[in-house]
Amino acid sequence: MPLQARRPLSRRGFLTGAGSVSVAAVLVGTGAIGGESASARPRSLGGYPFTLGVASGDPMPNSVVLWTRLAPDPYAADGRGGMPDRAVPVRWEVAEDERFRRVVQQGRVTAVPELGHSVHPEVWGLSPAREYFYRFYAGGEVSETGRTKTAPAYHDNPAAVSLAFASCANWSDGYFTPYRHLAEEDVDVVLHLGDYIYEYGIPADGGARQQAVPDQFRDEAVTLARYRLQYGLYKSDADLMAAHAAAPWIVTLDDHEVENDWAAENPVDPDDADGFLERRASAFQAYYEHMPLRAAAVPEGPDMQIYRRLPYGKLLDLNVLDTRQYRDDQIGTGPEAPDEGSLDPNRSMLGQAQEAWLLTGMGRSVARWQVLANQAPMAETDMEPGEEVAVFKDPWDGYDANRRRVLEGARDRGVENLVVLTGDRHRHHASDVKADYRDPDAPTMASEFICSSVSSEGDGEDQDDYSRTALEANPHIRFANSRRGYVRCTVTPEAWTTDFRVVPHVSSTGAPISTRATYTVENGRPGVQPHGVGPPV
Repeated sequence: MPLQARRPLSRRGFLTGAGSVSVAAVLVGTGAIGGESASARPRSLGGYPFTLGVASGDPMPNSVVLWTRLAPDPYAADGRGGMPDRAVPVRWEVAEDERFRRVVQQGRVTAVPELGHSVHPEVWGLSPAREYFYRFYAGGEVSETGRTKTAPAYHDNPAAVSLAFASCANWSDGYFTPYRHLAEEDVDVVLHLGDYIYEYGIPADGGARQQAVPDQFRDEAVTLARYRLQYGLYKSDADLMAAHAAAPWIVTLDDHEVENDWAAENPVDPDDADGFLERRASAFQAYYEHMPLRAAAVPEGPDMQIYRRLPYGKLLDLNVLDTRQYRDDQIGTGPEAPDEGSLDPNRSMLGQAQEAWLLTGMGRSVARWQVLANQAPMAETDMEPGEEVAVFKDPWDGYDANRRRVLEGARDRGVENLVVLTGDRHRHHASDVKADYRDPDAPTMASEFICSSVSSEGDGEDQDDYSRTALEANPHIRFANSRRGYVRCTVTPEAWTTDFRVVPHVSSTGAPISTRATYTVENGRPGVQPHGVGPPV
């Protein structure tokens, strides 16, 4: 069963330049072709090279991809991580036990400067639905141990699958405490739905963290070296490293991995259009270098294959979407009334190829649950209580025709259980996705769960003005909360159960975690149902 969709051609005939990666460099980084001699004696790298931790991702029944990046000095101003300008051999091991007494796969890859000395070995020959442990060796040092887990066999009917999802982690806005608690959840897989970094410059005092930050972080990320620095800062956070080491991740990007509110080939400021594709190419390369992604996702200049499908047996299909790279440009941000532009049947959030891929896959699937792992809120968010309507134009509310095609296309293909998992909003939501928001009797087409941010916008509160307005103006939004946190889900053949996990603060460390509310979706009955609501935090 295919993991990836077909790669699109590079746009505008973009020529590979200094910030782009050669195919040979990518293949060396994944272990597909040979690199330095495996028998070469380890050479010191001038410090511990695994300062950014380890990760795994994109689990299949017989395979996962592993990741690390060698960076003894992740804050080096040139973005090279303190590494020499040469290839470095890296060894990896996968075992059935944490002490590596039962090693089942091992191999060697080569970390090359062209990929920021990151490696992405794809490990095959593993057993389905099995826990494994992995580690790396380089420069005479050994990495921490990571835990991963393969997906169930394609034909299996698992009794349950557990997952968590998160988004929106602004380093300057607070500590990544939710990631620390996420690391302690015993889940099969973690989804990250975008805004893994923010491209903004970091203040000298570290913002809410009040931690001195070197001068090289002051400017906004635009170049490859500067994006690498931003990832180096974020990924050296101990809480984020722990979350990556605890479970495999499935990732997709949103806007802040490149620039706030970018759309396809369009930057926010039209005056920046001439250099935007070069910036996008740098951002995409840095994203690939720091994520547990397979070689099929390596960028070709400013193009990167992000959307893909990962089945979990016959229980659920995870359809990972890309709502940035192919969209028509925003016609405003809002909130403002729907208009001719937002209702234009020719406007698209996904692009024709991705939309066709999504609907074709749904039509062929035998999975009980169809999941959209998605960046932008799909249920309408009216911010004007009463008869008037005012919506945000950046998410699906600005692309109403595309939203209708997806929902109606799923229904026409016999999808009974469509669940949308979403980031971006910096609030927890549980919502019904309706066929018509003006008709109280319109059918519910899907169920949507939105995760709050990890740290963006600081501590938050149980209910802010936005949350109160959203609940008042949108009867289909059943729950809204403005604390920081993540979402945990348990999926069985008969029900989808979602726990909204929250912390009381991120402005200081050590915040406890609690479940603010639990909502369920019953098999064959679209729409969210309250299961339990905890006290305000």
